[in-house]
Amino acid sequence: MKHVWILNHYSQEPNAPGGTRHYSLARNLVDHGWRATIVAASTDHGTGAQRLSQGEEFRLETKSGVDFLWLRTRQYRGNGRQRVGNMIDYTLSSLRRKNLAMLGRPDAIIGSSVHPFAAWAGRRLARRFGVPFLFEVRDLWPQTLIDMGRLSERNLATIGLRWLERSLYRSASRIIVLLPRASDYIEPLGIPAEKIVWIPNGVDASQFRSRPAAHSPDQFTLMYFGAHGAANGLDNILKAMKIVEADPQGRKIVLRIVGDGPLKSALMTLAHELGLKRVRFENPVAKSEIPLLAAEADAFVFNLIDAPVFKFGISSNKLFDFMAASRPVIFCCASTNNPIAEAGAGITVPPENPAKLAAAIIEMAGLPAERRCEMGRAARRHLESNYDMSLLARRLAETLDQALET
Repeated sequence: MKHVWILNHYSQEPNAPGGTRHYSLARNLVDHGWRATIVAASTDHGTGAQRLSQGEEFRLETKSGVDFLWLRTRQYRGNGRQRVGNMIDYTLSSLRRKNLAMLGRPDAIIGSSVHPFAAWAGRRLARRFGVPFLFEVRDLWPQTLIDMGRLSERNLATIGLRWLERSLYRSASRIIVLLPRASDYIEPLGIPAEKIVWIPNGVDASQFRSRPAAHSPDQFTLMYFGAHGAANGLDNILKAMKIVEADPQGRKIVLRIVGDGPLKSALMTLAHELGLKRVRFENPVAKSEIPLLAAEADAFVFNLIDAPVFKFGISSNKLFDFMAASRPVIFCCASTNNPIAEAGAGITVPPENPAKLAAAIIEMAGLPAERRCEMGRAARRHLESNYDMSLLARRLAETLDQALET
């Protein structure tokens, strides 16, 4: 069986909160002649927890049939210097021969960004072993940072990141993109279209059994679960709920916000200032508990800020979880792609407009239960046809096989 190393700084093991994309892909790759080892940082990105014991520099362990190599990195919170140091720790550690000695020789290496230094390390290792390098682009660095207002075009860091970005694109055998229109950004940099392969995020649909909504006559449960960060724009949902709670038609609507993130405290303060009575903040749950949690919703709300980077599309784990749960979704985003509209599985409203979002929430709650069930079934069908991990793993295996042939 062929062997691929996947360098993903922030990869998560099964059942942990957060992204488990590479675990799910690895679990399904074995059906297509590939096994994967995921090389990740020992520090959990969401909590800052350290996975390794004192004195351990690395640990190779198997989680539900998938090998993970944890490399020691410093702990951090937030986006300051310690996080940059954590990135440097991971990059250097992934290049140390003694840390990789137990893995066995790779046939291909994938370097996955959020930050591009993991991909740079992947390229270095691919050259060391004389195997194909595949660059997986999960975020368009530095463009995402620029569009979010964290970097300026003339910043020295921006200039350096742009140089590294183009270098990685040119040297990769294949470029795996998660955003459906990422090629609109990459091709103008002089990169051939045939090198670019779209493999979005997805979900193991088999983990979500069909569970009918309770349809209580006394309560309509709207739910959001996921990160509480700047891009999520959850203040928009809270402002919409202020309008909902003031409307007689919204008296039965309850919003549950499940998860964590840097803005959770500020959001709870805002909810208090707005005098919201039917909004509940809850702690994140393990990945294995997501299907049961999702079954408690009558509908979901998906929300992002209005940022230029979304013109290249989105590929959100939580959105696919919502769809796998067979529930309708209120899609509040201005991205180029809209899986909810494509599936006929909910209501779409523009971002950063609390009044329109409030109207959509009230409209959704007022629909006949059977109509919401129809939307939920449509969401599930669309998910199974386009974003099930078994399909995406097959596409990844084909991409790896093609890289070996070139």
